[in-house]
Amino acid sequence: MIEDSPMTTTATDRLITGAAGDLVHVREDPTLGRIEIAVLDPERDAALVHRWVSEPVAQFWGMGGKTVAEVRDVYAFVDSLPSHHAFLVRRDGQPVALLQTYEPENDPVGDCYTPAPGDVGMHFLLAARGAPVARYSTRLGIEIGRFLFVPAAAARIVIEPDARNDRALRRTELMGFELGPEIELPGKTGQLAFLTRERWRELAASL
Repeated sequence: MIEDSPMTTTATDRLITGAAGDLVHVREDPTLGRIEIAVLDPERDAALVHRWVSEPVAQFWGMGGKTVAEVRDVYAFVDSLPSHHAFLVRRDGQPVALLQTYEPENDPVGDCYTPAPGDVGMHFLLAARGAPVARYSTRLGIEIGRFLFVPAAAARIVIEPDARNDRALRRTELMGFELGPEIELPGKTGQLAFLTRERWRELAASL
């Protein structure tokens, strides 16, 4: 069963967004359970996100030294931008991941490659799991792709994890991304990677 929650898209019809705390995507997955995606609320969710980004495994997120107030301010700024959005992903009610989306042409990454009209930038921090499930990160990644490809204009997901982040690079391959060149971004060397709607469909059908 799939439940479609009300949602609002940007003027480009590429990025889903809404007011802080809005539930913008709900799906009952036969393996993962109930997946909910809500717009991050900087006030309510700052302490949780701070705990996640302060973990050693989140070192490449680049926010490990920030206070709860600073994390809140970062995401309040993100919430104010029409081109960047942040979301909290829940599995059966448990927060499990932080998701950020953006328009690559309105981000520093857009200076490092030529964005295509249907490109959707993504940052993804996997923070928790819940009940054990085989190929969990791949399955959750497929669900994130399902959310990102809801807008008809979204044609390709673009990511740029830190080139030193071996765990993220392995996950990138498991999720079917095609690697591009390494790029120089503020504070890191990023590994560009791309996932088309067609490739996402193939991977989703294989699970």
